[in-house]
Amino acid sequence: MNKGIRFTDEFKQDAVALVVERGYAVSEVAERLGISTESLYTWKAQFAKSPRVRSEVAEQAAEIRRLKRELARVTEERTILKKGETIFRHWSEDNGRTRTSRESLSEVRVY
Repeated sequence: MNKGIRFTDEFKQDAVALVVERGYAVSEVAERLGISTESLYTWKAQFAKSPRVRSEVAEQAAEIRRLKRELARVTEERTILKKGETIFRHWSEDNGRTRTSRESLSEVRVY
């Protein structure tokens, strides 16, 4: 078996077509083409779907990546705000009492 060789999508689709459209056995096609049956089964799962389904899956994957990036950004912003709130709360302590951020914002101290 060939290891480390990259096959084009066209080659993969042709190999899958031999199995799906022409009805040849996976083991027979794999042996003829000099590839592993595992690769052919993987390609079959990948290319046997209609092009519309493949494009929908690709769009969903892109949306998931976008949402993960956005979630990471929002989580980081929330963490920064929590740290700032903690620092602000400790800074604004007065006479043993902690002010809320709303109280602190409405009052300006002049030294």
